[in-house]
Amino acid sequence: MQILKKLAAVLAALGCTGAIAAEPLKVAFLHNTAISSGGWTYAHDLGRQYVEKKFGDKIKVTNVDNIEAGADAERALREFVSTGNKLIFTTSFGFMDSTVKVAGNMPKVTFYHCSGYKTAPNLSVYNTRMYQAVYLSGVIAGHMSKSGKLGYVAPFPIPEIVRNINAFEAGARSVNPKITTQVIWVNTWFDVSKEKQAAEVLIGQGADVLMQNTSSSAVIKAAEDKGLYAFGIDSDRSKLAPKAILASTVPVWGPYYEKVIQATLDGKPLQAPVFGGFELGMVDVVGINSAVPAAVTAKVAKLKADLAAGSFNVFAGPVKAQDGTVKVPAGRNMSDDELGSINWLVEGVNGQMPGK
Repeated sequence: MQILKKLAAVLAALGCTGAIAAEPLKVAFLHNTAISSGGWTYAHDLGRQYVEKKFGDKIKVTNVDNIEAGADAERALREFVSTGNKLIFTTSFGFMDSTVKVAGNMPKVTFYHCSGYKTAPNLSVYNTRMYQAVYLSGVIAGHMSKSGKLGYVAPFPIPEIVRNINAFEAGARSVNPKITTQVIWVNTWFDVSKEKQAAEVLIGQGADVLMQNTSSSAVIKAAEDKGLYAFGIDSDRSKLAPKAILASTVPVWGPYYEKVIQATLDGKPLQAPVFGGFELGMVDVVGINSAVPAAVTAKVAKLKADLAAGSFNVFAGPVKAQDGTVKVPAGRNMSDDELGSINWLVEGVNGQMPGK
C-alpha cells in the first residue's frame, strides 16, 4: 500500500493526475495495386481517409499498396501483426488464401477480407453489390449506343467480375433487347498496354460504348480518342475524359470501415459478412454526363431508388445463359449463394469464360 501511495505522489508531482490515455487502435490496409493508379484501390483509400478523419487519434493506420497476392501478401500481413496491428483489412480477392492462412495463426488479430468467401473465428468478409450500379450503367449504355454493340474489358473470371458483365448486358438489354456485349479478358488488374489493346480491338469490332473492370484509364482514353463513350469504375473518372465518360460506378467503403472500427473499439465481436448495395449506401452511380438525356437520368434515379427499397432485383428470373438455357426461372431471384459462385455469362454476352 505504501508503494502505491508513493507512486501516486510521484505521478501527482509530475502532473499525471488524469486517466492514462488509451492507446490508439492499430488498423492496417493491404492493397494489390497502387493507390495512385485510381480505381479499386483508390476507392478503398478514400474509405481509409474517411475513417482517419472520423476517428482521429483513436486509431493509427498503416496503409500498404501494390502488393502481389501469395507470398508477398503473406509477408506483409505478418509484418502488420508483428508491428501491433489488431484490425487488418485485405482488399483484393487474390489475398483470400493468404488472409486465411495468417488469420489461422494469429487468433488475437481480427481480419476482414474484401470480395472473398472464406471465413474463420477471427476472419469475416465484405463486399458491395457493385453489379447493381453496373446494371444502371448498362441502362445508360443501352440508350446511348448507336451500333447496338458494347465492349467490356475484364480482368479475371471471378464471380464479382462475371456478375458485373452480366449486369451490364442485362441493363442494356432492358433498353434494347438486341444489344450485345463483347468481352475481352486481359488477365490483369492493371496493365495500360493490355487494356488499351483490348479496347482498340473492341472498338474495331464495332463497340461504341466501353465498360471495364480494370484499374487504369487506358480504356477510357481509347474511347475518348475515337470520339466514343465509356464508363468509369470504382472511382469517378469524369475529369479524365469529360466527353467520353457517361458515368462512373463506385463502391462507397467509408461508412462500412467506420462501422467495423467502431465495433472493434467497443469490444464487440467479429462483424457478420456484409454484401451491400444501394440499400446500405455501399454503391453509387456518379458523374452522369450531360449528354445523357434527362429522361434517362431520371430513369436511373428511379431504378436506384427501387434497388435501395428492394422492389427491383437485377437478376430476377427469367435469366438465360449464353446458350439460351434458363438459369433463373421466372418468379425467382438469383440467391446470394448463386451470385457468389456464378461462372456463366448471360444471353447477349459474346466471348467465352476462360478455361471453358
